[in-house]
This record gives sequence, C-alpha cells and structure tokens, in this order.
Amino acid sequence: MSRLLVFQHVAAEPLGTLDPLIRRRGHRVKFVNFERQPDAEPRVDRYDGLVVLGGPMNVEDQHARPHLRTEMQVIETALKQGKPVLGICLGAQLLAHVLGAPVRRNDTSEIGWYDVAATEDGRRDGVLGGLGALAPVFQWHSYTFGIPHGAEHLARSATCENQAFRYGGNAYGFQFHLEMNRPLVERWLGLPHYLADLVAARLGHDADAIRARTDEHIDAMQARADTVFNGFLDLVGPARAATVGGEREALRA
Repeated sequence: MSRLLVFQHVAAEPLGTLDPLIRRRGHRVKFVNFERQPDAEPRVDRYDGLVVLGGPMNVEDQHARPHLRTEMQVIETALKQGKPVLGICLGAQLLAHVLGAPVRRNDTSEIGWYDVAATEDGRRDGVLGGLGALAPVFQWHSYTFGIPHGAEHLARSATCENQAFRYGGNAYGFQFHLEMNRPLVERWLGLPHYLADLVAARLGHDADAIRARTDEHIDAMQARADTVFNGFLDLVGPARAATVGGEREALRA
C-alpha cells in the first residue's frame, strides 16, 4: 500500500477534497503540521510520494520560519529519489525555488475564481490534462513562481502567466487550489487575516461575489480536480481497497 507524506502549514489549509480521495484509494498518509511542529525533521525515504500544501507565508520568510528550509531539503531529496511531488500554492513556490526558479510578488493578487488556460503541453499532460483546455479555478495568492529550467509550462491565466508546471515525469506545481470545497471557501472568507488580504488587494470583487461564483463553479471544479488528483496519485501507486472507515495508518516521520 502506497504511503504519502503531506506537509501542512496552517490548519485552515488542509488537503480538502484530496483527503477523501486519498482514503478511497487506500493510500496511507502521514501529516506533518509545521504550525504545530515547527521543529519537525521529517524524512521522505519511507514514503512513495510527497504533497506540500499552501499557507499564508512565502519562500522569502524562510529565515523567520526555518521549517521552510527543512521542507525544501525534503523536496530536494524526494526529487533525487524520483518520487512524485505535488506542490499546491506555497508548495508549488517551494518546489520551483528548489529547482532554481525565482519566486516573486505577482503584479496583482488573485483571490477568488479565475479562468486558467492549459498550454499545449498542459493539454497533453497525463495529470493536468484532466483540467481541460480552459477552466475556472479557485485562487488565493499574491506571489508567483518562474518556470524552472527544464520544466514544462502547463497553464496560465490572464493575470498570472505561470499557473502550473511539471518537472521530469512526476513533480508538479499548481498555483491554484483544486482541493477547495464550499466549507473551505467559506472558512477562508471568515478568517480576518484572509479577508484583509482580499480587501487590501482591491480586486473589484468582495466576499459575497466570491461566494456567488463558488456556487456557480465549485461542482465542476471538484469533478475536474478528482481527475487531476487521481492522475497524480496514480504516479504514487495504484488504488487499493480503502481501510474500514477511511482509517489512516499512523506512521512516524
């Protein structure tokens, strides 16, 4: 049975819809929550894949948050071992940074729903191809990554050129949040520091507008997300019968 190592940065940014999907497939998961365990020193050797989630911090905060350096060392090891890696938002920026690409503030924040267009490489990709040629996806970021040397540029939006990339055959960075569901969107909109980001960004839409677009787009995005995430999890290992009750093995890092 395949084992996944998952890095979480804050309680508000969990696996979302990836969590029940992983359980249904029968993969085992070990979470490392750096908000609770900032001094954790996990090792990827015993795992078959790595997922690095989002968070409100940035790559440039690594001196104040040494766990970011720890994470990048683990990402580098996973890449050297040829293990599948998925970085989401901050996780994608950490992956890009490890691969030598710059991470900088984007010209404008993206908060809410934005159309993401797949590049030609993206449409052909065995994982991101499941998103389709053009799809509205949920975003919450003010920084962006460069495409690492040797990586394939997979997707773009009108306000952020670099939305997704693949390095090698099994390392992916997604700037957007395919893992969102209605309760998670509402949770973010209810957090004062997240809402302050939306107000400060002056994007021309407010929380109510995001809620309305969520009602319009969330079901279709979740269907596409299942296809994309299943494609990535196929790289980690084949689906097995899930344990009773979705029980996950407690593994030591």
